[in-house]
Amino acid sequence: MAIDKSGTKQITDNRKARHDYFVLETIEAGIELVGTEVKSLRAGNVNLKDAWCSIENGEMFIKGMHISPYDHGNIFNCDPIRVRRLLLHKKEILKLFSQVKQEGLTLIPMSLYFKSSRVKVAVGLCKGKKLYDKREDMANKAAQREIERAVKSRNR
Repeated sequence: MAIDKSGTKQITDNRKARHDYFVLETIEAGIELVGTEVKSLRAGNVNLKDAWCSIENGEMFIKGMHISPYDHGNIFNCDPIRVRRLLLHKKEILKLFSQVKQEGLTLIPMSLYFKSSRVKVAVGLCKGKKLYDKREDMANKAAQREIERAVKSRNR
């Protein structure tokens, strides 16, 4: 976990989401957790790979996020993939709900981090990529690597 200058401590990042989706906007949200889940997060035992967010009855939930049970926990350990509520203002939830319903977008958790002892989730408003978009991104990255290699070899 790396601490940057803004006082945040990165727990995990959802790299697969950046490969599968175009991220149009990101929103910071709090998350409702129990004590042993927070301790497990401090150890870095979390997986956002298959997670997504949904809005039900005016509340936003994160589903499919796996937080491994705390090693030293006992009966207080919860189900690792239980549904967890995200904490946002009502206006933010309604705005996101309208965008998701009208424009066919989806809500994906992009990263999980500590911000002054509180756990925050960066939720991305995303649009799915087609196969040719993914190929194009991979080709652009390969070309960029070739350029960097050429510059390094020329500077030597």
